[in-house]
Amino acid sequence: MREKTLEEYLGCPFHLAMNTLEGKWKFAILYVLLDKGTLRFKDLERAIPDISTRMLVKELKHLEEKKVIVRKAYAEVPPRVEYSLSEIGKSLSPVIDSISDWGKSYANSLSEK
Repeated sequence: MREKTLEEYLGCPFHLAMNTLEGKWKFAILYVLLDKGTLRFKDLERAIPDISTRMLVKELKHLEEKKVIVRKAYAEVPPRVEYSLSEIGKSLSPVIDSISDWGKSYANSLSEK
């Protein structure tokens, strides 16, 4: 089965968003960057429990390719790389807040039983 082209995704904004944000770790990465701002790789890795280095690299590359985050590499020794949200990434703040609010409500409903 072939992957859809960008033009095919542009015809359906929901599928474009899901293709960009789907997966176990992307929302965790976005949540941490929204909460803490610009972070170096190791700080980001420490802030997301249970994510492997390999998976974090993969997800950051995907989010960078989709222009949701910005990767800034400094020409220093030792090398320093920082990650932050792009403007379109920052616009996800209400979405992340809504998911967090839903999680709180859901947790409360589970604890009432």
